[in-house]
Amino acid sequence: MKGIVLAGGLGTRLRPLTAVTNKHLLPVYDRPMIYYPIQTLVNAGITDIMIVTGGSSAGDFLKLLGNGKAFGLKHLNYTYQEGEGGIAEALSLVEHFAANQTVCVVLGDNIIEGNIAAAVRAYKEQGKGAKIILKRVPDPERFGVPELELNGQNILRIEEKPKTPKSDYAVIGIYMYDAEVYDIIRTLKRSGRGELEITDVNNAYIKREEMTWEELDGWWTDAGTFESLLRASNLVAETGANKLNLLRANEITANV
Repeated sequence: MKGIVLAGGLGTRLRPLTAVTNKHLLPVYDRPMIYYPIQTLVNAGITDIMIVTGGSSAGDFLKLLGNGKAFGLKHLNYTYQEGEGGIAEALSLVEHFAANQTVCVVLGDNIIEGNIAAAVRAYKEQGKGAKIILKRVPDPERFGVPELELNGQNILRIEEKPKTPKSDYAVIGIYMYDAEVYDIIRTLKRSGRGELEITDVNNAYIKREEMTWEELDGWWTDAGTFESLLRASNLVAETGANKLNLLRANEITANV
C-alpha cells in the first residue's frame, strides 16, 4: 500500500496567515501541520509516500521535509496541483505513483490522537474496494455525513454538509482505495464550486457495494480554520502533557 498526503489548496479560511505560506506549513503546537499526516501513515507501516502540494510555497515542503529522514524514511515523493480542483482531482495526480497498488489518502490538515494501523490491516484483508474512517462529532453538518443502515453495518450514502444530518458521524479525511479509484474519478463531473468531489468517489464505491468503514479511536480534528487550528494545537499539547505525566507516574511506581 502506498501513502498519499494531500497538501495543496489555497487555505483561504486561514488568511492572512496563508497569504505568505501554504497552510500545511503552519505550526500545530510544536511541529508543522504537515508532520502529523505523514506520521499517521508511518505509524500504520506505510513508508512509500507522496506529498501533493501546490501554490507558491511548494518548494518549502522540500526544504522542510527533504527525503523524510525525520520520520525514518529513506525517500519522499512530491507532485504539484495547480489551483483548487478538489480532493479527487488531487488524487488523480498520483495514478502513476500508485502503479495499480492500493492507496491510503490522508488530508494534510487532519490530525488524530491514535493510529490507523488496525484499519489499514483490515483493508488489506478486504482486498478490494474502499474503506473510510468515521468519527462521532457534535456538529456533523460541517462535514460529509454517512447515512447508515439500521444495523449500522453498511453505509447507504454520504451527504456533503447536510442541513439535516442522517447520523452524528463525520467522514474524516482518511480514505483507502484500490486502483479502480482512478477510473471512477474519470467519470466525475465538477460540482457547483468547480471541484471533483471526494464524496462522489465514495458514493460510487457505495453503489458498487465495495465500501467499508471503521470508527476512529481517540480524538480527531482538522486544522483548516482559526478555531480548529487552535483546537488542534491545544489537543496536541494536552495529549503530550498527559503522556509525559503517565511516563513520570510509571517511573515513580517502578522506583517505589
